[in-house]
Amino acid sequence: MRATLRWANADLRAHRGEALFVVLASAGVIASLLLAGALLGYAANPWQRVFNQSQGAHIWLHTRGGADTQALSRLDGTASLAGPYRTADATVGSRGAQARIELRATGPQLPGTGRPLLAEGQWLASRTDEIVLESSVARALWAEPGDTVRVTGPDGTSRAMHVAGVAEAAEPRYRPGGDPGIGWTLPGALDTVAPGSHDQTVGLRLADPDDTDFMVQRAVTLLGADRVAQVTKWQQARAEAGDDDRLLGRMFAVFGLGALLAASLAASGAVAARVRGQLRDIAVLKAVGFTPGQVVRAFLLQHLAFALLGVALGAAAIAVVGSRIPGRIGDAVSVWQDLPGRAAVLTGVPAGAVLLIAAATSLAAWRAGRVPPVPAARAAQPLPSPMTALGRRALGLRVPPALVLGWRAAFPRRGRTVLQVARLALPLVLITVALVAWSTLDQFRDRPERMGLASALTVRAAQPGGPADAELRETLARVPGVAAAHPGAEMAALVAGQTGTITLRGLGTAGDPYPSAVAEGRSPTGPDEAVAGQGLLDLLDARVGDWVRMTVGGRPQILHLVGRSIEPESGGRVVTTTLDTLRERDPLLRPGFHALVLADGADPRTVATRVSAASDGTLEVRETPNPADRLEAARVVIAALIGVLGLIGLIELLTLIGTVVRDRARDLLALRAIGLTPRQIGAVIVTAAGLTALLSAALGTTAGALAGHWLVDAQARTSGMGAGVAQAPPVTVLLAVAAAAVAGAVAAAALPAARTARRRPADSLSETL
Repeated sequence: MRATLRWANADLRAHRGEALFVVLASAGVIASLLLAGALLGYAANPWQRVFNQSQGAHIWLHTRGGADTQALSRLDGTASLAGPYRTADATVGSRGAQARIELRATGPQLPGTGRPLLAEGQWLASRTDEIVLESSVARALWAEPGDTVRVTGPDGTSRAMHVAGVAEAAEPRYRPGGDPGIGWTLPGALDTVAPGSHDQTVGLRLADPDDTDFMVQRAVTLLGADRVAQVTKWQQARAEAGDDDRLLGRMFAVFGLGALLAASLAASGAVAARVRGQLRDIAVLKAVGFTPGQVVRAFLLQHLAFALLGVALGAAAIAVVGSRIPGRIGDAVSVWQDLPGRAAVLTGVPAGAVLLIAAATSLAAWRAGRVPPVPAARAAQPLPSPMTALGRRALGLRVPPALVLGWRAAFPRRGRTVLQVARLALPLVLITVALVAWSTLDQFRDRPERMGLASALTVRAAQPGGPADAELRETLARVPGVAAAHPGAEMAALVAGQTGTITLRGLGTAGDPYPSAVAEGRSPTGPDEAVAGQGLLDLLDARVGDWVRMTVGGRPQILHLVGRSIEPESGGRVVTTTLDTLRERDPLLRPGFHALVLADGADPRTVATRVSAASDGTLEVRETPNPADRLEAARVVIAALIGVLGLIGLIELLTLIGTVVRDRARDLLALRAIGLTPRQIGAVIVTAAGLTALLSAALGTTAGALAGHWLVDAQARTSGMGAGVAQAPPVTVLLAVAAAAVAGAVAAAALPAARTARRRPADSLSETL
């Protein structure tokens, strides 16, 4: 053991640069992975992020007038209270859209518990005509800071108010037809909209979140069951956001595991390259009496120590300075410290990387133990890549020697070539997969009609007994920007066996069909024909071409599925036919809404304002929900992952270039001897790196595009939306990725090539032994 430690110390002094590169490579990889983990937690768990940042309440109690809510602060287990706030039910209207809200009276100072997080604009000042809207309400109303909205109280009192800001809250989000949203205003403004309102809302932040159910019972008992109108628990709000969280979580888990694998391979490749570069030292150790087992242990312990040191440095750097990084990354690290699962990532990622590095190091150390101690035996081994007949002919045809010899140096042996190209291609595969996800999000935003979102707006009568269908369609046809208005109706239906509820939708007519996004089969054109989402096909274990039976209002409805449509709503459990088909069962059926398809380039907000003005406010206009809105945070994480994978690829390139320079030292000596200039020798090294990167980029981008297409479609299939949504990035983007990889390889090889070209033959004489 003493001899092993003395040799390790001497080796460290002799190869400080190589040891420093291995440590820094490990530290950089771990730091990058931890930053990626922080961003994943930041984006994939938005509700928890908002809850932690806002010091959210675990329980919200909506009480009637007269409840002594201050007494809740004396309950054991209550850490703090949010409020109580005087509240009133109200309706907010803007650009023809309307939303129910709970209007809360608060002060000009943000509270400490249950604090709204401002996303845009500013908090309430001293004006009594200002309101701050929760983000989901603002999105439904297309409201932004500076807009004017009309707030109507429970008695019909209406008042125009200015939107001061948009905030996020860790409470159930607004959904049309579901729970109301939230609006914050000053007490004076509440009195003008809902005079005499005495209802209250109070939030309880608990010392132990696991005591939520017990604390609800105690709070209701204390206030009196007749005084409590509604109870909202933090689990409910988290469950509503759970679908989005799981979708993002599954998406990023694939990237995270792939990045961990690529990073571990990069770090272990640097270790293996260092072991191969010390074959002469290993032979000397064998000659002085080291056994193969001692050599294996020496290299294994030494490089495990390097890996552990690099992991510790990377983790410490993120823990100390991560939150000080400017921009979204620093915010993500700060929030990540309070998110659940941080400890698992902080320990699991470094531990997984160390285990993978240890496995690769063990293989490299085992090979080191098999190195023969006699230099002549190693010199007698065949050359890595003898000059082929094709290479000799190319030189005879005056092909530039740098190109021919660079090709020979880039692809020395079939096995080693495959390994080098595969290791460098892996980060490029993951980068391309990330670009496929990015392009798919862009497709939802730029071409929603291909994603089952042909109608940008939905119009329905604000009050019962609205205008007749013909009159309404005539009104909508006159609105600039409206290309088509398709009448529609939706209803709940029971599938065969009465074991599940689906959505039956009649949309468009036989003469003017709705442009459904059909991924398989065709659109319905005849009677009793329909298209279904993937979620419905999975529920019924059906396929395109089957007949399905369902019950609507006690009456049977039998439909022939002629196609599979992309359905972003209701988990894909939607069957869509024409309104004419539904009227065969119920001749008195009237359209419940109209789906508006806009002209190219038309702005939905502008068109919504025009529709409201043309109908004198008798129509309610809603924007069609787009899944891309919920996944907007994914863009930041995808960009960060691309940066992390680019760093991993750079480490692979540096390892590859160092290996090429070291392995071709004898060949470069021979080239100098036969008359190649230093510039030509440097060009050989640069060409070898560029050709390897070019082949890796071609394979990586191709495989990544195919894998990304499959992964995105598989995710869409499991979510019920259905396959067919994946969108490959443009060819120009893929060519840019390949060009960046080649340019990076050439730039990284420039300095080692220049240093090697300046070496004299005498400097490399010992390397021939």
